[in-house]
Amino acid sequence: MLLQGKTALITGGTRGIGYSIAKRFAAEGCNVAFTFVNSEDKAKELENELNAAGVKAKAYKSNAGVYSEAEKLVDDVLKDFRAIDVLVNNAGITKDNLILRMTEEQWDEVIAANLKSVFNLTKHVSKIMLRQKHGSIINLSSIVGEKGQAGQSNYAASKAGIIGFTKSIADEFGSRSIRCNAIAPGFIETDMTNVLSEELKKSILEKIPMGRMGKADEVANAAVFLASDLSTYVSGQVLSVCGGMNR
Repeated sequence: MLLQGKTALITGGTRGIGYSIAKRFAAEGCNVAFTFVNSEDKAKELENELNAAGVKAKAYKSNAGVYSEAEKLVDDVLKDFRAIDVLVNNAGITKDNLILRMTEEQWDEVIAANLKSVFNLTKHVSKIMLRQKHGSIINLSSIVGEKGQAGQSNYAASKAGIIGFTKSIADEFGSRSIRCNAIAPGFIETDMTNVLSEELKKSILEKIPMGRMGKADEVANAAVFLASDLSTYVSGQVLSVCGGMNR
């Protein structure tokens, strides 16, 4: 029970990596607040499942990319849970296109959902962590933010921005025992990768030394490490969960 007695706020908790992190945290004894935007039925189902597992869990409808909604979310979570020990900035979207075809709207939507959301939540949660004099902030970046990817300039920019943001926050809050780290998943089996063509999947697998895509649970295991007291001297780092692609 590596997270016994802790409370985590996870953005985008109803599917993919966020869903796996929520379940894995609960299995380690962590109380879980998580957000959703559209999947209300899935959110309620997960909330019930986690509560039945013996921890306190609650779903909140909130768009992390909107500053005012993020502020209200953090206030509501604090009222309901009395503390926020771990923040997982996981919410994200893709709007892929080659730069010559990419619209301003596609750029702005991805930057708001993936990067501005991290600023919004970190700003509001950090006030709580500063009062507590402890906390762990975990930001979901991507191997695409480190290596780039044709047709994903907006996504790559947002995920690269998260890495710079993570290192800056680690500098700002390190003296207050608040850690900030990033996880950079490689190609993980989620809704985002399921829509890729078989030809593209084959070309991706050829670049992965381990010869397979990762699982969301494997990313969740890394999040448990960074959220727990096993990593109390780890801050400002990027942990790649990518099967050896980034080496």
